[in-house]
Amino acid sequence: MSMSDTIADMIARIRNGQKSRLLSVKSPFSGKRLSVLKVLMDEGYIKSYSITEDRKDINIDLKYSQRGEPAIYEIHRVSTPGRRVYSSISALPGYYNGMGTCIISTSKGVISDRRARELNVGGEIICKVF
Repeated sequence: MSMSDTIADMIARIRNGQKSRLLSVKSPFSGKRLSVLKVLMDEGYIKSYSITEDRKDINIDLKYSQRGEPAIYEIHRVSTPGRRVYSSISALPGYYNGMGTCIISTSKGVISDRRARELNVGGEIICKVF
């Protein structure tokens, strides 16, 4: 069975893994997933990720605080295959007063909202993380 929204599937796996207190989760390999995971790792929401040798799966190491609370409090998909959401950089709202992160697909690649403001580019809002 083919998936129509692979990013939403990966987000659901991360969310479910953290609710179950798992150390890592697996997700099928794709380039777009890798770029989203790179932003999540750069922003400090996950520990790391690695690609299996056969390049079929991505292992995502989840991050927890000293008290055992997940690093990701809330994560959800904004733009879906049936409803694309685009925003210019001037219209991009702050998420949780700047404490959260929006992941945006721009002409400069998949980047965080902070980096998009530095580069002054807008694009498709993939997901929001807090």
